[in-house]
Amino acid sequence: MKKLKKLVAVMMAAAMMLSLVACGGGASEEGATTAKEEVAASDLKVGFIFLHDENSTYDLNFINAAKEACEAAGVEYVLKTNIPEGQECYDAACELADAGCGIVFADSFGHEDYLIEAAKEFPDVEFCHATGTQAHTAGVANFHNAFATIYEGRYLAGIAAGYKLNEMIEAGEITAEEAKIGYVGAFTYAEVISGYTSFFLGARSVCPSATMEVTFTGSWYDETAEKEAANTLISNGCVLISQHADSMGAPTACETAGVPDVSYNGSTESACPNTFIVSSKINWVPYFTYIIDCVTNGEEIATDYTGDFSTGSVELTDLGSAAAEGTAEAIEAAKAEIMDGTLHVFDTTTFTVGGKALDSYEADVDSDPDYTPDHEVIVDGYFAESGEGFRSAPFFDVQIDGITLLDSAY
Repeated sequence: MKKLKKLVAVMMAAAMMLSLVACGGGASEEGATTAKEEVAASDLKVGFIFLHDENSTYDLNFINAAKEACEAAGVEYVLKTNIPEGQECYDAACELADAGCGIVFADSFGHEDYLIEAAKEFPDVEFCHATGTQAHTAGVANFHNAFATIYEGRYLAGIAAGYKLNEMIEAGEITAEEAKIGYVGAFTYAEVISGYTSFFLGARSVCPSATMEVTFTGSWYDETAEKEAANTLISNGCVLISQHADSMGAPTACETAGVPDVSYNGSTESACPNTFIVSSKINWVPYFTYIIDCVTNGEEIATDYTGDFSTGSVELTDLGSAAAEGTAEAIEAAKAEIMDGTLHVFDTTTFTVGGKALDSYEADVDSDPDYTPDHEVIVDGYFAESGEGFRSAPFFDVQIDGITLLDSAY
């Protein structure tokens, strides 16, 4: 297919300049950058590639953010939904670039390789990708990764879960030893491991007897498999369920069984009014606003951007009717400690691995097919997930004590 290379207003200007500081937020660019001309918002078009559509809680969160950010900025946008993690992503990215998009964004981990190829073909278009790992090593100037410290949001959601477990213990519904959480995960990837571990640590910070079982579906979106997984966990004696999978399968299973649930990527209270506790999510509006501002202002987009509470990128929904008394106050107190640096989610004094403290760990930060460890990530007594100087996407892949994996899926 013949490609028409897009000539955009985001042209190289002042070529003799040595560098331009990256637009605020996230990790800074390495090396010199070149100034670019400003672009009027009315002349900018942004293209979005989504793995699924509005039926996926994960994709719906991105879709809503894309519309909100673009409409607020006054820029045109194009949405492509149900784009698989394959050649279809490359084709969609090229079509968006050919159609005049100055920014192309994709939302799923498996889109990354195909987006990088498109970025190489269209050097004047900015390609941005959520959850990816390669931007800081790929050497493609117009390809960028972004994520947020969602593990901090999951930790707070875990506190809500722990308060619910304590309420059930105090009411005599379960014993302390029966405070077992079930977790439905998609794949046994670092992103999912980071999420369920931070959630568990939050729960155990207020309910020390808590344990957790995790099962994986092998799919980001499979309502039947997610519902079956939740039911399996419930039959195993799990008295509270959470998830890192994208359908309503687990929450609806919990509502049917009357089991408290902590969802992800948005409130499920309307569908599950009796069991919904809280949900954490990444708010992508700040990042979309940021990349639009960078292009319209002629500034560089950071290679790796990590949003957090301070940027408004990590959020919790309002508490549901199933939340225990005192939950809101406990969440706010812990959030304040995270923000002032006195609480670190992966504080190595709060967990063990094989019965021992974790005082050193090399993680696969510079991602490769063999997941080769390459960076020491224990800093000042805590695992520096998505920390300064590392990549934005999670790399916590430690299996800590207290969590039992029933299976795995890669």
